[in-house]
Amino acid sequence: MPTFIYKAITPQGQIIKSKMDDASKLSCVRKLKRNGLTPISVSQTMSITKGSPKSRHNNNTKKVEKPKYETTARVQAKKEEKQSIIAKLDKALVSTEKITYRDIRVFSQNFYLLKKANFNNIHALSTVIETTENPKLKAILEDVLAGVESGEFMYTTMEYYDNVFPYIYINMIKVGELSGSLENSLQQGVKYLDDTDALNKKLKKILLPNLFMFIGIIVMLFVAVIFGVPMLEGVFEQLGTDAQLPAITLWFADFVDLLIQYWYIPTGVVAAIAFAFVTYINTPRGRYNFDYFKYTMPVFGKLIYLLDFSRLMKAVLLNLQNGMRIQDALEVSKNVIKNTVMLSMIETSINNIFVGQSWIEPFENAKLSSAMTTEMLKIGMQTDLTEMIAKLLEYMDQDIDNTMEKIMKVLPEISYLLVGIVLIFFVVVVLVPCIQMYMGNFLFDAYGV
Repeated sequence: MPTFIYKAITPQGQIIKSKMDDASKLSCVRKLKRNGLTPISVSQTMSITKGSPKSRHNNNTKKVEKPKYETTARVQAKKEEKQSIIAKLDKALVSTEKITYRDIRVFSQNFYLLKKANFNNIHALSTVIETTENPKLKAILEDVLAGVESGEFMYTTMEYYDNVFPYIYINMIKVGELSGSLENSLQQGVKYLDDTDALNKKLKKILLPNLFMFIGIIVMLFVAVIFGVPMLEGVFEQLGTDAQLPAITLWFADFVDLLIQYWYIPTGVVAAIAFAFVTYINTPRGRYNFDYFKYTMPVFGKLIYLLDFSRLMKAVLLNLQNGMRIQDALEVSKNVIKNTVMLSMIETSINNIFVGQSWIEPFENAKLSSAMTTEMLKIGMQTDLTEMIAKLLEYMDQDIDNTMEKIMKVLPEISYLLVGIVLIFFVVVVLVPCIQMYMGNFLFDAYGV
């Protein structure tokens, strides 16, 4: 049985390091968690057999005369040493390689195609692992495969790697496995990764150039005030003129001096505000209020709500198509949501079903869904809910696309406005004094003209 070296944290916060004999890395992690320990790292040790060349070399104390020519064994030993160096370099490169959205998307796409071709999970995972290029992801998928072979669901192993697989993606897999429609969940997972990646690229394309410009202008402003204003004041003093720099330039120069002298005060204030904010949102009430703000915030609020509600309805549709009751479909589907406001609405909906009330009412009372959305669900309850949710998703996809188009039009205007304000301030504070200096009006004051 292989031996694993593990490092874990106790409930008291102490870090312990020890060894454990177990069948697999996954089994070792589970055993640590059952004992109340939080694993940090688990790695298998490399054992050396008694008959290995290394042990024979260590036990051999007799001096052997060095041959004049290298024997075949010595040449082979050099080759093995060179291979071990290459292996170490490969291991070092693997440890620094990151798992990207593209890697997860390629895995999901390949796994979906194999499932569509009626491969079982073990056969599909084994095939995907062989074609996976990223060594880190390959090792993780091997752990997932080991879990499936031992009778576990895929999502249970993926939950150990929540820093690799997105939370929503894991729960999409969970909904698919529990509802028996993993193929559809994988298709949704691929679409989710594609949409997220496309949105991130659009936002970066709009925001990054303006952000760099914004930061560059601020840096130029501070540098010009710190070094340029004293130089201009020195010129005025040498010529003996009574002319002064503009009041706003002098005020900003004094502000920068105070900021440099007492830098720890604003730094402490910012750190205190950040600490208070993090502490607040870690409380149940603070988390709820912050999640509600996400749904009602300007520009992005409506889009965030639409994406969450659409994701919920897609999961509910999958469960209904597999014969689940609506309360069970909601119970399973809530795993794809992380926002506490949406989760509270789902819990209220489930409770309403048990007491004989409408499960649509909490979404309607929240005033976050459109009237069209709630009316379609009400009609679906009177006719065919599965068919109506499918039509609702088509409507919501169009609504999401329209909302994203509006955001893409508004974002450049907001970023240009901020950059323009900073640029005007830079002109007034820095360029105006330089223009006055260039025009030479202060020379008339210096010579009494």
